[in-house]
Amino acid sequence: MTGHGYETGRLDLPFVGIASFAKRPVVADWSDFAADAAVLGAPFDGGTQYRPGARFGPRAVREASTLFSFGHAGAYDHEDDATYLGPEVGIVDMGDADIVHTDTETSHANIEAGLRAALGAGALPVLIGGDHSVNIPAIRAFDGQGPFHILQIDAHLDFVDERHGVRHGHGNPMRRAAEKDYVTGLTQVGIRNVSSTAREGYEAARAMGSDILSVRQVRQFGTEGVLARIPTGARVYVTIDIDAFCPSIAPGTGTPSHGGFLYYEVLELLQGVARRHEVIGLDLVEVAPDYDPTGSTAILAAQLLLNVLGFVFHARGAGG
Repeated sequence: MTGHGYETGRLDLPFVGIASFAKRPVVADWSDFAADAAVLGAPFDGGTQYRPGARFGPRAVREASTLFSFGHAGAYDHEDDATYLGPEVGIVDMGDADIVHTDTETSHANIEAGLRAALGAGALPVLIGGDHSVNIPAIRAFDGQGPFHILQIDAHLDFVDERHGVRHGHGNPMRRAAEKDYVTGLTQVGIRNVSSTAREGYEAARAMGSDILSVRQVRQFGTEGVLARIPTGARVYVTIDIDAFCPSIAPGTGTPSHGGFLYYEVLELLQGVARRHEVIGLDLVEVAPDYDPTGSTAILAAQLLLNVLGFVFHARGAGG
């Protein structure tokens, strides 16, 4: 078999070279590029209420993603009998939005500008946080993009309106999203245990169009039951907080919560979403690698992102 990197050119093992996302090309000029998907780092954790460190998430996820850069001709999945992310899918790494320490609004504005550039290039935006507050500029960037639904996979509701004057921290993003007239509703799954959102926040979320499911409820309904609750035909933005997963497989996060999802529970849900809906954007947040010396949390994050991208573009007709 010839024509790919295993037989010609560099072998390019994961530990060799520059650790861009999945070793894809780096785009330095955001004003002029073309891609199917564009990955942007948002190394901001100034919205964190407890343990910091998610600012190092994008770097850790990128390094972990090199483990999955072997697929010179795409990645074949024998269970699905499908090849994902072949050469016909163009993915670029935009690097990181510039972060100004202690300045949330400027940092968020820089993140928003990066995502607007990705959308302007016709690319699917993929944002790697950072704490969950980076979702706020992400959703802002989608004004003018038409109505859409949000699927949040998270341990926490993140629906705080304002606390001690804070409106743009990592406990606020879903409230800020629900306020947008182009966000038609939210499906919030994985929500469990003691929450940073008070009872009034849950009541407000439901009043503003949220469907809230715990991990145990998701298991009760099953994947198909949860998918049936997402409005038919809705365009979907997906936001994933790594603390949605059980800390036994994802300890590297600032606010771990026991009783979380296992890998395939989330993967199968996202595969179903990609098959049934147009996925218009994606973020993954709250990886704080210093709390996980094994690196397994970052590997989980990278593997999840690449699989979801594979599902999205396969559903669009790329690959076979």
